[in-house]
Amino acid sequence: MQKPFILKFTANRTLQYSAAILIWVAALLISISVGTVHVPISTIITILVEKGLPFLSFTKDYEVMYESIVFDIRLPRVILAALVGSALAVSGVAFQGLLRNPLADPYVLGVSSGASVGAVFVLFVGLTIPFLGSFTLPLVSIGAAIISVLAVLAFANLVDRSLSLETLILTGIIFSSFLGSFISLMIALTGDELRQIIQWLLGSVSMRGWPYVKLLLPFFIVGVTLLLLQGKELNALTFGEHKAKQLGVNVERRKLLILLSASILTGAAVAVSGTIGFVGLVIPHICRKLVGTDHTHLTPISIFIGGAFLMLSDLLARTIIAPAELPIGVLTSLVGAPVFAFILIQQRKKGRA
Repeated sequence: MQKPFILKFTANRTLQYSAAILIWVAALLISISVGTVHVPISTIITILVEKGLPFLSFTKDYEVMYESIVFDIRLPRVILAALVGSALAVSGVAFQGLLRNPLADPYVLGVSSGASVGAVFVLFVGLTIPFLGSFTLPLVSIGAAIISVLAVLAFANLVDRSLSLETLILTGIIFSSFLGSFISLMIALTGDELRQIIQWLLGSVSMRGWPYVKLLLPFFIVGVTLLLLQGKELNALTFGEHKAKQLGVNVERRKLLILLSASILTGAAVAVSGTIGFVGLVIPHICRKLVGTDHTHLTPISIFIGGAFLMLSDLLARTIIAPAELPIGVLTSLVGAPVFAFILIQQRKKGRA
């Protein structure tokens, strides 16, 4: 009697994954196609296949400039936006699952602020650690993000051992404000780097190029892989630590691993794109409505939806007032703040019920 249900379930999941992948691919192609110079999608596909499969020969029936526009200018920007969006979305899934709180995300918890302090410090002093080279920026940012999340959780635990919604939000706000003062201090003391730091703080993937993709990619692979492997553990932790222990989960070790993985993703994303808020709040909430609360599926689906969301946000940011550009962080905040308020109201209503 159970077999039809299992088949239906499998078909449903297949449909969900197929839809998520199609949305991601469509967002990628549209984001590359639209701009000051329109590039036909058929041309984009031809160029990408040529680059990916160089042993195949094609008749180049498109203008040569299209190849440069697609592969050297737009593709790295769009891929970077996809990676950043996915990293922030998956981090949000991890924090929300671990803390059993739909309002927990890197931005609200102050993790992004910590990562920003680390990154701004590197830009401010021009720090380059000899044996790390260009990886100094993401590694310092990741280190600051890890310290921040541990400090927020430790302080919140001192105030309220149940880690209630209000305590977490207030603690995140306190630490974000505190860390923001350090950023303001560095901005006040800076000289020629002022414009670079301000542009970075507003959040953008403009003018980054392939070097920034290569900078983020190794941390993205490590962080996402670790969190994908924690799906069952996150499911168990959503029922509480006591229940998770009964199910055989090494709670302390898994909590630390999940926190470190999410902080790696947040720190690396912030290092290459600046502060882009609310992606880690909005996307997990949307995906949870679409695919349910099972983290073995919620996490991978969030990768595609988060990437597509930020690709389209970046497209809007660079076209809405063209030829000028809006910082992408401004657009995500415009979307995220009302969603944050909506979820908060819903949670308060549930609490009173």
